[in-house]
Amino acid sequence: MERMTASAVEPFRVVFVCTGNICRSPMADVVFREFADASGLGARVASTSAGTGDWHVGEQADQRTVEALARAGYDGTHHRARQFTHADFAHGDLVVALDRSHERILRGWARSEADADKIALLLSFDPSARTLDVPDPYYAGARMFDEVLGMIESASRALFRQLEPAIRPVP
Repeated sequence: MERMTASAVEPFRVVFVCTGNICRSPMADVVFREFADASGLGARVASTSAGTGDWHVGEQADQRTVEALARAGYDGTHHRARQFTHADFAHGDLVVALDRSHERILRGWARSEADADKIALLLSFDPSARTLDVPDPYYAGARMFDEVLGMIESASRALFRQLEPAIRPVP
């Protein structure tokens, strides 16, 4: 029998979903990835982001997103927008919606109860959140991008803390 190694373990796969995949979901992906890497568990987690729409496919994150991330010490320059597909359900373990409109769309796209069971709202992981919707900063200024990033950081930290015991290797 072949011995199982840490490199042979499939990573836990998370996809963050917003509208156009240029503001909120790229922020969540970058922040979540940073938490995983900083904990030493980066190889045990795979994260990505996608949009419910196809308006920005192939584009970089909104410049205000990149700037907000940079002000907080993150690098958002490598992001390229893409649209969520049914393959994301098949390959993902958790599909994280940034607001309830995304959650409704994703539930409508789910082909099975198993797909629907993978969907969660990001802010539902944060006990201090006063809403379930991360507001869309697209039509706002830089300050709103910073506020949204703060909400995403808090909820992503809570999400990672919840997942960490399940993805940490057994000694």
